[in-house]
Amino acid sequence: MTITALNLSTLKKVKNSVIGNPTAKVALAEDEAFIRMLVDCINNPLPSLEESQGSQDDIRIEAAHVISSLSYGSSSALRALLRFNAHRSFIFAISNFQPSGSLKASYARALRALAAAIAEEVGPSKWGLRSSPSVLREEAKTALDYLFQLEVMDIYLPLLVDPTPQTSTSIAQLIASAVRTQEHRTAVSDWLPPAERIKEVKGKRGWEKAVGPASPSKDGGWVTRNLTTLLLSRDTKFQEAALYALAALAENNPAVATTFAHAPPDREATLAHVLSLCRSRSTELQLAACLCATNISRAGYPNPPLASDNSPALTVMHVINRIIASDNERSRIRTKACFILYNLVSDHKELCKLAFDRGTLSKLACLVKSITPIEQTVEWEEDEPESISCLREAALTAIAAISLFDDDIRGDVTDKLKLIPSIQTSLSHQHVGVRYAACQCVRALSRSVAVLRTNIVDTGLGMAVYQLFQKQDEDRRVTYAASAVICNLANDCSPLRTVLLEQGVVNRLVQLLNSGDSGLRLNALWAIKNLLYKSSLDVKRQVMDGIGWHELAELLTDPDIGVQEQAFHVVRHIAEGADDVDMVFNQLGTEVLLGFLSIAMDSQNEDIVHQAVCVLANLANSPLHQNSILAHSRILGSLKSCLVDAKVGIRRPAIACVLELVRANPHSHQALHEAGIDSTLRHMCEYNGGMGGSPTRRFSIGLQMGAEDDWEVKEKARDALHWLEHNVEMGV
Repeated sequence: MTITALNLSTLKKVKNSVIGNPTAKVALAEDEAFIRMLVDCINNPLPSLEESQGSQDDIRIEAAHVISSLSYGSSSALRALLRFNAHRSFIFAISNFQPSGSLKASYARALRALAAAIAEEVGPSKWGLRSSPSVLREEAKTALDYLFQLEVMDIYLPLLVDPTPQTSTSIAQLIASAVRTQEHRTAVSDWLPPAERIKEVKGKRGWEKAVGPASPSKDGGWVTRNLTTLLLSRDTKFQEAALYALAALAENNPAVATTFAHAPPDREATLAHVLSLCRSRSTELQLAACLCATNISRAGYPNPPLASDNSPALTVMHVINRIIASDNERSRIRTKACFILYNLVSDHKELCKLAFDRGTLSKLACLVKSITPIEQTVEWEEDEPESISCLREAALTAIAAISLFDDDIRGDVTDKLKLIPSIQTSLSHQHVGVRYAACQCVRALSRSVAVLRTNIVDTGLGMAVYQLFQKQDEDRRVTYAASAVICNLANDCSPLRTVLLEQGVVNRLVQLLNSGDSGLRLNALWAIKNLLYKSSLDVKRQVMDGIGWHELAELLTDPDIGVQEQAFHVVRHIAEGADDVDMVFNQLGTEVLLGFLSIAMDSQNEDIVHQAVCVLANLANSPLHQNSILAHSRILGSLKSCLVDAKVGIRRPAIACVLELVRANPHSHQALHEAGIDSTLRHMCEYNGGMGGSPTRRFSIGLQMGAEDDWEVKEKARDALHWLEHNVEMGV
């Protein structure tokens, strides 16, 4: 379709043709001349002598409607709009003229639609996985960052208090849909109108940051204060928009959440009002209130504002349980309910148990089984509405979260609720989110040794995940979730470990190591680490033949801190016995190995230091190589620093290393004396308690001047000092 001129009639036809029609949107997106004219209409509709200002406003309104529609559901259409700076055009238009109420509402609505579509491209997604990764994420990220620049927010955020209800609602919806990151969350929470910013600055001296009762920043800031006011409206659309906006600002934002959770002197807490809206007659409003209450309650975990009060969580669970169990609710509503439940219990052991005790898991299981046939057929997948696929994804995601911590809950999933057939069927579903969520369920279940040794093996569930993991053309996100399952299947307690090795799992893990994807590389190393733990020397040789010793050496200095830490953990698991240690020294070389260890032990990252010290402690168990360690002055200096400056988790393997060196090597005292380790041991043994940690040390600890406060470390320090002094007395 080629459009050479725009008028009101043409725009209305275009609007009607693209609503709910992705094919038409793609076709229009390819017409660059039309997109340019469309965006130009926002500020400069082509005038004719006969047209009135009202007619031009009508053209602007229709152009805004078309842009709103184009921004939804088509990445190519959104890319075309971004290429011609549609988002900037709306900001410019709002800032440079005083439009009529209807025009302003249309522009606010279109800006909201654009912002929501842009944020969905950038992620993270709010209601499940996208069907495919974004192809314009970088372009979208630039556009989204622009919308949260201070001078840009100065233009559209004041519309939150616009007298036109449609306009203020659109701005609240923009905040709700576009705020996805902590940076943007803080930018909106801290924003003040320019006049109030000046007042705020003048009212404080340079070093002051306190917020007084008359401060513009009180009650969480201007935006949250006005959103809270919108909650008092009797219009449910107003309330719903405000609740989702408040939820977006409270998420992982303890400062704002605390303001909402605690009541000011003159009125009830915002959270209390939000919880009252959970009992609304409108299910949509109930969901918005549940998400808002969830984000307020969970912000700042593990130290949220209401750490000891489960009443908000219980209120949310009561509402969510009813919605999940209701066959009369629309799939979209139940999908949202499942994801809100996931947000509530995710990574929180006590809330997972609370949800289980309230019967939530059984309701989720009934839901999944009611929409998932045991036998997968082509007809089922082809005929299934996307809304049902999304609902299954949401329910499985919630089940995975609830099952993550407790063996009894995992046993309920497998034995009582008998969900494994539904999970296994979902692993090969065409909808990417369903496959991803099914993998998350298997990951949670495989954390139980009992389930791992029985159900996961007997049903073929473990190997079903492995087949998915091996697929070269699988979505990266699904491969990532499957790789987390492989980490559990590779454990020493897993009957599938040997099977995986025979099936060539190492080759696939090496592929992921070379993928360039940080998450996949990390999981690959984690799985390799588990394959090596308590394995035979032959298995270790087999694994390392696949990885390559040179490649492992490169990983020990990888720029990715997480990869570097796991690489040292791999070496730690290889070097568990004397023969293993010989292999490590022979393959990596003494100078290379000890050089990497000395660098790692001086790292500012305590996880890397911990793994490096554990490796050194394992190496010290081999008498054949102790002299090489003792001759390496930098390693001994780092070892001394670890005894004095590090946390107890590092000091324990460090002192174990020293003890092994002095006990098995009578000639060690000279090198340890030159490194100052003997005097450090004396300080550690003399400690009587009552001292605090040094603020200048690398890691925060509970000791001072080399003194020791951990009983286990202190006892080993005494043993090491005894052996050291004994060797000196014997003159060896």
